[in-house]
Amino acid sequence: MERTWILQEAEAFVRQELGGDSSGHDVWHIERVRRMAERIARVEGADVFVCSLAALLHDIPDEKLNESPEAGMKKLTNWLDAHDLDADTRAHLLEIITTMSFKGGNRPPVRTLEGRIVQDADRLDAIGALGIARTFAYSGAKGQLSHDPTLPLRTDMTADEYRKGKSTAVNHFYEKLLLLKALMNTDAAKQIAEERHRYMEEFLERFHAEWEGQM
Repeated sequence: MERTWILQEAEAFVRQELGGDSSGHDVWHIERVRRMAERIARVEGADVFVCSLAALLHDIPDEKLNESPEAGMKKLTNWLDAHDLDADTRAHLLEIITTMSFKGGNRPPVRTLEGRIVQDADRLDAIGALGIARTFAYSGAKGQLSHDPTLPLRTDMTADEYRKGKSTAVNHFYEKLLLLKALMNTDAAKQIAEERHRYMEEFLERFHAEWEGQM
């Protein structure tokens, strides 16, 4: 019962903090990542509770959604302080949430199975039909163009360059989303990613053909 209560508390906290988001990091994104993390956790034999709670809380400290990384992390740790989690679980949650982000793609692998699963679930929600919808929503929320063929693609970015550099919705596919299939950790996620990746490739082929007036 205690674990059920903590998950319910986390759900309420996320609704409070992210209920008004329009950048693709809303409560429905959180719920999809949670369901996927639980699904993969059962297949991979991981701790479903840790995966579920980490999935629920993973965007709370996201620097894109807070005035600063420090403010976001304070929001998360304040919530954890107010809830009765054992020290090992708390440390595990913090490790997952602070190491799973893409941030330009130049980060070390996530250490634990549960962390790798939540990272996979979050990345799966960034590709396929959902990824297409979220990319254009995020670009619109940030005042970016859908496409600018004169804007070069960015490679080998630092985390700061990834967050603050100029891009477009279409460039984002090449700078991040099309790279994610190869970065999946678990066999279950790799299978799901194959089809979602292929769908994005088909979309981009059609997009560019229409952009050039070929269709």
